Amino acid sequence: MPNWELKNCCKHDQVVFLACSGVFTLVILALWRTVLLTPFKLITVFLHEASHAIVCILTCGKVEGMEVHANEGGVTQTRGGIYWLILPAGYLGSSFWGLVLILASTHIMTARIAAGCLALALLVVLFVAKNWTLRGLCIGFIIFLAVIWILQEKTTVRILRYVILFIGVMNSLFSVYDIYDDLISRRVHSSDAEKFAEVCPCPCNGFGWGVIWGMISFIFLCGSMYLGLVILS
Repeated sequence: MPNWELKNCCKHDQVVFLACSGVFTLVILALWRTVLLTPFKLITVFLHEASHAIVCILTCGKVEGMEVHANEGGVTQTRGGIYWLILPAGYLGSSFWGLVLILASTHIMTARIAAGCLALALLVVLFVAKNWTLRGLCIGFIIFLAVIWILQEKTTVRILRYVILFIGVMNSLFSVYDIYDDLISRRVHSSDAEKFAEVCPCPCNGFGWGVIWGMISFIFLCGSMYLGLVILS
């Protein structure tokens, strides 16, 4: 039975999970403005745009192209689908994928599945990418994941789970920061939240939706830590 109350916490695996998450958070914050984190930031942008695309397809729309830019921006060109569902899917979707990756890191089998699914998604997007930044990101991360996979399976360097955890933590932190930077502190007027405020009948402006989405993303981040501890209990 799942230990929802986390009695007798924390065991060795739980301590390692919390310690690695904490260390990764400190490393990410320390290197936030450096070029070393740029590929991982762009992966978050990729998952943001991919979430728009997934919801578009699920609501019977068509994805006509995707772009990820070196300045950490991106755009997904869609036609049809349910627009008011497609708009919030980017920010909330990238937060959700961060949670999924963090939870996947708790077991080697789920880490393998997560790495395989991420590589497959990158391969699929490679054929609809509209710019070379996204194409290069796809190719580069497919190679990166393949190397990590080979090291995991063929050598004593067992780091696949930690790579997936790092990507998950990076994705979760960047999603929360991105919402705050785009929708709350600066209020980019062409942002998804501003567009959503225009089509949603609720009396809430882009700033309000930014706050709501930011709170949901933060809940995803906290929930990933709690659920990870439950899984490892």
